[in-house]
Amino acid sequence: MLKMFVNLKRFDVPKEMGGVCPVGNPAEWIASIMAESVGQGLGKLKDVELIFFLPEGLILNAYDKLFSYPPETAKTIKIGCQGVFREDIRQGGNFGAFTTNRPATAARNMGCTWVLVGHSEEMKDKLDIMARYDPETVYDEGKNRKAKEAVYSIINQEVLCALEAGMDVLLCVGETAEERGEGSLPEQKARVKQVLRGQLEAELKEVFTERTGRRVVIAYEPIWAIGPGKIPAGPDDIAFAAACIKEVVQELMGVETDIVYGGGLKEDNARAIAKVKAIGGGLVALTQFAGNIGFYPNDLSRIIGRYVESRR
Repeated sequence: MLKMFVNLKRFDVPKEMGGVCPVGNPAEWIASIMAESVGQGLGKLKDVELIFFLPEGLILNAYDKLFSYPPETAKTIKIGCQGVFREDIRQGGNFGAFTTNRPATAARNMGCTWVLVGHSEEMKDKLDIMARYDPETVYDEGKNRKAKEAVYSIINQEVLCALEAGMDVLLCVGETAEERGEGSLPEQKARVKQVLRGQLEAELKEVFTERTGRRVVIAYEPIWAIGPGKIPAGPDDIAFAAACIKEVVQELMGVETDIVYGGGLKEDNARAIAKVKAIGGGLVALTQFAGNIGFYPNDLSRIIGRYVESRR
């Protein structure tokens, strides 16, 4: 089954306040997005699962609206959150000392069945905190490596907490421009594989040995190709990284895992990415990047349609 993920970032903030929500009431907007998605038939697509990752303030409204429809019209749409804390609530243990953080059990109780972990923006946030403590982690190779290893271990704890709370996980991995290095793809391959292996080995520690009932999907997020003015990752880059991920996970964990493209699935790249056989879906953010910038379910329907058509 193909997996299509949608990461609706700052749609909890109206445009006039600096966010991207096109209306003044984000709660009403997300309800309309769920309604339009169901109306577009996105909740009953054959062999396609659709997961929305939402800011915490929109989760309950989305859940309530989505599940006001008959189950057969929304059965393939799931609600997820944009991260969880590295520790969780436990019966007989810590029940509430998590101010400012989102325990996995709280997210699950709101109706989330998926969580996004290890996104490049989360990685940057954690590395920025370490750089405040020791600025040398930015430019000292040894300290930078240790800082990243520490972040990988935190992400591993987040994955474990999500799985224990009963949620599935989309785990993002990928290399920066510095990690990728100069040269052509053949010259970069060894470095890319080393980076991906280091992330997967640390972030999936104990995941498949003890938590076999839930799913972990890996999103390849080419950090070096994301952002204005960057050259998008090509099919060869994506195919190589996906093959690496599958090989490393099989070698280290002894399991097959699904891989999706986490660098931004759009109308103009959906067909090309669909032809990468190791990839089984993608991560969508905005669907319009000019004019009425934002997210629109009819655009999402076209993206999925192009992907599925090219996949056949």
